[in-house]
Amino acid sequence: LERRTALIALELARSEVDIIALSETGFSEQSHLEEVAPHYTFWSGRPKAERRDAGVAFVIRNDLVGPLPCLPQGINDHLMNLRLPLWADKFAAIISA
Repeated sequence: LERRTALIALELARSEVDIIALSETGFSEQSHLEEVAPHYTFWSGRPKAERRDAGVAFVIRNDLVGPLPCLPQGINDHLMNLRLPLWADKFAAIISA
């Protein structure tokens, strides 16, 4: 798992990606895990005590994580949502399915 997430993080940094939604991840052991370099955090969203089938996740650049009003939330094994602040009281809802 660590090698896989490190490879994903390296490719995201190379491509200058801020946020990505992943599916069929198999990230079932943690609700989130942080990569030291190149500075991305992975969220799988469901508590490890709950059953998982496919798994979805968000990968977010760490400097964006601090300003988030709420962290990504797991809905079930196949859905996660993330609310991103836009301006004033407006938000964008991003879904990982």
